[in-house]
Amino acid sequence: MKYDYIIVGSGLFGATFAYRAKQVGRNCLVIDKRSHLGGNVYCENIEGINVHKYGAHIFHTSNKEVWDLVNSIVEFNRYTNCPVANYKGELYNLPFNMNTFCRIWPDVHTPVEAQARIDEQKAEAVAALDGREPQNLEEQALCLVGKDIFYKLIKEYTEKQWGRDCKELPAFIIKRLPVRMIFDNNYFNDKYQGIPIGGYNKLIDGLLDGVECKTNVDFFNSEYKDWKKYADKLVYTGAIDEYFDYKLGKLDWRTVSFNTRVENTPNYQGNAVVNYTSHDEPYTRVIEHKHFEMFGQEVYECPRTVVSEEYSMEYKSGMEPYYPVNDDRNNVLAEEYRKLAEKEENVIFGGRLGQYKYYDMAPVIEYVLKMKIF
Repeated sequence: MKYDYIIVGSGLFGATFAYRAKQVGRNCLVIDKRSHLGGNVYCENIEGINVHKYGAHIFHTSNKEVWDLVNSIVEFNRYTNCPVANYKGELYNLPFNMNTFCRIWPDVHTPVEAQARIDEQKAEAVAALDGREPQNLEEQALCLVGKDIFYKLIKEYTEKQWGRDCKELPAFIIKRLPVRMIFDNNYFNDKYQGIPIGGYNKLIDGLLDGVECKTNVDFFNSEYKDWKKYADKLVYTGAIDEYFDYKLGKLDWRTVSFNTRVENTPNYQGNAVVNYTSHDEPYTRVIEHKHFEMFGQEVYECPRTVVSEEYSMEYKSGMEPYYPVNDDRNNVLAEEYRKLAEKEENVIFGGRLGQYKYYDMAPVIEYVLKMKIF
């Protein structure tokens, strides 16, 4: 059978591409090396709770076309992301807002007072540079928010995420830090936000409804590596350097691992996401999955809960690559691979791995919707 497209990877890019192709009458085969569809948005049901197996995924967008599309497939709930930071037992609201500032500085009560305190500490940091530009992430962050916020809520958390001292990280990683002079804990500024009712598997299943899919198929170790025998075009969402057999060198990635367990309590931490911002804990955050879809009394109707400790680490062969490393070496190398990709006839590279770019979920869908390829 001849396909119009073979799609490597069933994450949001691959699934949305297949959905659009099906709409215009194209014939697709989706293959995935994992035993399930959905890529990193896949949910595993434990104790009646949809567990985000590969880390917390919170859908948010201001694009009504994207929001209407996903809700036409599965209704989204009203979840609002309001993470909490735990610094050595002290709890702070995120993103940085008046709730955060009043907790850090008990004598601060108004936006004017908070801004004055931040400006004072920013001025200290700028003066310490003696006229030069910030040379690393630590200097840049101190110039953006000052020492109190940096040392409690940024420094150690960032070092756990990147596995490097903030003085060793480039300044451009933190180009800006959101500071809100209002009492608003909503992490995102987007108009629309939520979680699919019943979990992300319903979204993926809806996107791939009527599309031929095969799991446990590794593209590079299968008959489909010689894809031109089977399809007119290839959509590739795996790692771009792997596609080219690392001919220019290997790109670096950060990856994460999870310690997921069931707790014999209906409410473990009272919030879906708690970031641990000190080195006292080796994990970066703890996710309590039920809070993504259960609210109010619903939380207590489910007698147990599922939590995941999230650990950030250097990628090694055999692990799942998660995040591109945004430094000079990898940015240059990735651009060289993208130039090679442009020369690949009838091959489309997509998604976080295929383009070596960090994407939230909604922009991935928006990207596919804008593609004029059919």
